[in-house]
Amino acid sequence: MSLQLTSPGTRARLLPLRGTMRLNRPGDIWYKPAFSAATAMAAGNGGLLAAGRPDLALYASAGALCALYGHALPYAARARALAVLVLGMAAGVGVALTAASLTGSAAVLVLVAALLAGAQRALCDASRIGPPGNIVLTFVTAGACFAPQRLGQVPLHLGLVLACGAFAWLVCMAPALVRPYGPERVVAARALEATARLLRADGAAEGDGVPRARHAATAALHTARRGLAHTRTGGHPLAGLEALLLRAESATAREGADGPAAARRHESWARDLRAGRPLPDGLRPTAGSDGSVPAGGVPAAEPARTAAPRGSSRAAHAPGAGGTGSAPAAPDARPARRWFRSPSAPVAVRVTAGAAAAGWAASALGAGHPYWAVVTAAAVFQANTALSWQRALQRVLGNLLGLLLFALLPPAVRTGHPAMVLLVVVLLIGAEASIVRNYWLASVCVTPMALLLTEFGGARPARELIGDRWTDTLIGAAVGLLVCVLVTNRRATDRTDAALGRLSEARAAALALLDAPHSAHEAGRARDRLATALVELREAADVAAGEWWQRTLPAERVRLAERDGHRALAALVHRLAPAAA
Repeated sequence: MSLQLTSPGTRARLLPLRGTMRLNRPGDIWYKPAFSAATAMAAGNGGLLAAGRPDLALYASAGALCALYGHALPYAARARALAVLVLGMAAGVGVALTAASLTGSAAVLVLVAALLAGAQRALCDASRIGPPGNIVLTFVTAGACFAPQRLGQVPLHLGLVLACGAFAWLVCMAPALVRPYGPERVVAARALEATARLLRADGAAEGDGVPRARHAATAALHTARRGLAHTRTGGHPLAGLEALLLRAESATAREGADGPAAARRHESWARDLRAGRPLPDGLRPTAGSDGSVPAGGVPAAEPARTAAPRGSSRAAHAPGAGGTGSAPAAPDARPARRWFRSPSAPVAVRVTAGAAAAGWAASALGAGHPYWAVVTAAAVFQANTALSWQRALQRVLGNLLGLLLFALLPPAVRTGHPAMVLLVVVLLIGAEASIVRNYWLASVCVTPMALLLTEFGGARPARELIGDRWTDTLIGAAVGLLVCVLVTNRRATDRTDAALGRLSEARAAALALLDAPHSAHEAGRARDRLATALVELREAADVAAGEWWQRTLPAERVRLAERDGHRALAALVHRLAPAAA
């Protein structure tokens, strides 16, 4: 639904309410980040209790929360990503603590917290670290900005962050000893399940659900292929997984296939992968000795040559790179200029401006914890205005219910710090179990957990904490939305135009390959390039569709380009991939 304005070619869109509070399906691996972080949190804070220093819980928790990240990554990539994340967490905390030790000005500290929030958002978007994105980093560093501090204490506190972060790294890497290729099996299972949903949708009837299911299957298959390509070893132990992906691609390309039966077969394979059972026999593709594509299939492209989709941290919706025309922009030698021209820049600017404005407003109104307003504003900002509006509503509802839950906890809290640690661990698990279902449901657990972590530094009346939190939540959500409306992302439609140009080029290259001799790697690169272009176009169109003030989206061009792109991909796969069994 949209409101047409008098300005030609520009329109404002109404903000949606439908589906904002709807519960989604549970996540498939929610327990991995939940129990990893719970283990790290219990160990770090338990050690502090044993040492008689519960007041240092903020720093132990900062390192422990790093265990929430990276669980969808293969172990080699996870090791690198988590190491960088722990160092990034320590760097952010270091800046925050140094600022806290040098000044007591709330206005300056709010500015530091806001600048850190914007930088964290930009870096998380650029690195594609995945859930929970920048918000955990911002939660920790904003709180650290207002932690009473002397400059001489900073090294000790940073050492505690690094020590607990290192333990979190070990916890997240430990499953590699038992299932070294578990993440690859999970991502392949997701691709098979997405293929099964497409086959069922195709077999039912053509409708609005089929294009979405086709995009989801294409994106899942592409993600799985990229993961496998970056995990190859000399013995190539993942050939069976690649063969399953080839079967799935072939099934999506065949017309008139037995949809329900094929869907059940793919779901059965997915269950086997998740359970760690052996793969079916006869699933090892072979390539011709001359490097050409045999009848058996299309090998994956080399990792270094596989284009990665530009994109997002979740929540799944942050923008990626783009251009300003119908064709990809020429590379800019200056990274700063390149970043300012990217679609990620307006979101990072929104986060910085909104977080600072919210914190200053809360401080001016006498709120005792202005950094809570900073965190709320940073959490509100999503890839576009529509998603930010929904996140603000979810945040307010979740915080309200979470405060009601916290009001029931004082009897347990008064039993001592061990009970508080136990409550924090339980609430952390609850938040991770519910975050995929809906953000408001997770906020019911996150809100009392945040208040309990505040209590470790010194007890305060529950009524005062509840009042401050509610005030800061309302201020942060309102100011965040206002800044989101004022700081428009006018580049979103430009990004869609650029994605259309890339898809046109990738489609032309794929069609040309069908009629020319080609090597195995050329075929793999053409397939991956086309899949990447399709994924990028859908992401760009979704982001642009949610901006409230934007040039009219070329919806018909997008629809036709996606249709033709998927047909070209199907033709390429049908010619080169093995028939689905």
